[in-house]
Amino acid sequence: MLGRLLGRSPGPWRWAARPIPHPARASSSKVKGAQDEPLQTANPGYNAFKNDRRPTNFDKKVLLWAGRFKKEEDIPKHISSEVLDAARNSVRIKVCYIMIALTLLGCLAMVIRGKEAAKKDHTLLRMNIEKKAKWRAEEEKDEEAAIAKPQ
Repeated sequence: MLGRLLGRSPGPWRWAARPIPHPARASSSKVKGAQDEPLQTANPGYNAFKNDRRPTNFDKKVLLWAGRFKKEEDIPKHISSEVLDAARNSVRIKVCYIMIALTLLGCLAMVIRGKEAAKKDHTLLRMNIEKKAKWRAEEEKDEEAAIAKPQ
């Protein structure tokens, strides 16, 4: 484990990364009472490999949206990780295209709103001038109230 983290560097890490046999563990990977039945896949005579996995509900949606399968019933119980990775990559690309399109639409909307505001003379410069004039008026009122109070 430590050797994997350190990039399988040569040296003393190799002996530390070796798996240590545990006598308390069962020697077989099967649970007692488990039957030897082949995994159900698209091909009936196909035995699942080590990298095959059972897809989750989200994985099934990804496979459908990527166009790998037409219906959810068509998806086999075990899929290779390569098929799932390819489907995720194609969905990731589709999502990126959608985000690009939404960004361009947002930019276009902001340009249109900015031009309409410029036609109405509703610019930042104008808004700042009005805000500062309002502050000056409030400051003058406060000064007049301060002068009138002591008397």
